Amino acid sequence: MNRVTERARDLVEASRRILAFVGAGLSTESGIPDFRSPGGLWSRYDPSDFYFQKITTDPEARKRYWQMSSEMWEGMRDAKPNRGHLALVKLEKAGKLLGIVTQNIDHLHHKAGNSEEKIVEIHGTAVSVSCLSCGKRWPREEIHARVKAGELDPKCDLCNGILKPDTISFGQAMPQEKMARAFELARGCDLCIVLGSSLVVYPAAEIPYEAKRSGARLIIINRDPTSLDSMADVVIHESIGQVMDSIVGGC
Repeated sequence: MNRVTERARDLVEASRRILAFVGAGLSTESGIPDFRSPGGLWSRYDPSDFYFQKITTDPEARKRYWQMSSEMWEGMRDAKPNRGHLALVKLEKAGKLLGIVTQNIDHLHHKAGNSEEKIVEIHGTAVSVSCLSCGKRWPREEIHARVKAGELDPKCDLCNGILKPDTISFGQAMPQEKMARAFELARGCDLCIVLGSSLVVYPAAEIPYEAKRSGARLIIINRDPTSLDSMADVVIHESIGQVMDSIVGGC
């Protein structure tokens, strides 16, 4: 273990209220590609097609959206938690985990075994679908089967309203209660660990900044540099799973 990783481990051992702020880089180690990297969805689709207003007003845009979303779901559905996810479960069992604020929609923290009350999915979840009119909700796989059977723009069977996965699209309002909870956790933690986030998507990226501004230590583990690296106590550009194994190992 090098000196930087040792410093991160020391911070984890000394902390009692750890907040994990999680981005797509953690899920890529489970085989889920992020949107922006080469081979990601935005290399095959135009993200401007998927703004919330366009989804809700243009039937052809909805068809393209469901095509993209179904492709994403098929790659996400069977993904398994990796060592980074399991390290967060270990932190919770050790009584050190204040919460997880995740930008990911893949439900892998739940699969790994973290308590639901610890997880704040600020960009929503892909595992369910809701009607935008009446609010009826379905398991994702049920609607996915309808799309694969040829229903390219599925509608609600109660009110004929538009259906959409319970994720936050471009231009869609962020969930106020979840964001409030995320900032509450940021202000209450004594250590914030950023895992696999480029910290370019706002307002989510303000959460680690709020933690640091409120007096917490900050560890950033990410493949590439971020805008908060200069503020961090430790910055590591290595495999998240490998690093988390090392720094959580003593818990």
